[in-house]
Amino acid sequence: MTPQEIAAKTGEHIGTSEWVEMSQERINLFAEATGDHQFIHIDEEKAKLTPFGGTIAHGFLTLSMIPYLSANSNLPKVEGVKMGVNYGGNKTRFISPVRSGKRIRGHWKLLELVEKRPGQWQQTHEITIEIEGEDKPALITEWIMQFFV
Repeated sequence: MTPQEIAAKTGEHIGTSEWVEMSQERINLFAEATGDHQFIHIDEEKAKLTPFGGTIAHGFLTLSMIPYLSANSNLPKVEGVKMGVNYGGNKTRFISPVRSGKRIRGHWKLLELVEKRPGQWQQTHEITIEIEGEDKPALITEWIMQFFV
């Protein structure tokens, strides 16, 4: 699709990702990579004593899954993209914890797609990360990407 064709979908839900499991192994690897070893994430026995009843994924792990979820989604692809980069986020809210072993998926709503300068586009999505079988999402964020054609 062209950027203009996608821009015509502003305000619409434009994609959903596949489900992905937030395994304890993934949580432990994230703890190792970031140095965030808080017991609620990695100590299964201690975490059982909390209101969560077990370990939970780091909020930033859930947020960092956006590129993976995006790559494994039915989002429309822009023709001729040379490069895409994260630009930032707005209004990120961690709504519900993701318990170890739960599956998540992302939903994208296009809020804006504008050409910043010739060949440089900026898109803002509202991304909701759903937790399988739960009423409340894990998080909601406005995520901004730039791509170059």
